[in-house]
Amino acid sequence: MATVFAVLVLLFILVPLTELWVIVHVAHAIGYLDTFGLLILISIAGGWLMKREGLAVWRRAQTMVDRGQVPGKELIDGVLLLAGGALMLTPAFITDAVGLLLLLPPVRAAARAYARRRLARRVYIIG
Repeated sequence: MATVFAVLVLLFILVPLTELWVIVHVAHAIGYLDTFGLLILISIAGGWLMKREGLAVWRRAQTMVDRGQVPGKELIDGVLLLAGGALMLTPAFITDAVGLLLLLPPVRAAARAYARRRLARRVYIIG
């Protein structure tokens, strides 16, 4: 229970404060309008990447279903793309960077491998 509380504190208090700190420092370094423009540009690029990669994952999953196979890898990729897209919705640099990284196939492959290990361990513990 304490672990869940610590994670919630991290997510809802520390991350926004850190993001605000980074935004203020970037604004002081490059200017407020440039910072605002950069945040918008990153969000647009992230949305474009998410759409492109999301459609590719959707096609691979559909091909597997057409073959009569269950799309395991594609489902995890889909969840990772959704997480990356959700992170891109926040107007901030740290979460945008993490979101953009999740949209890149090599990074997503590493995250997928980690997620599969965690899921396999959890299934083993429960089962």
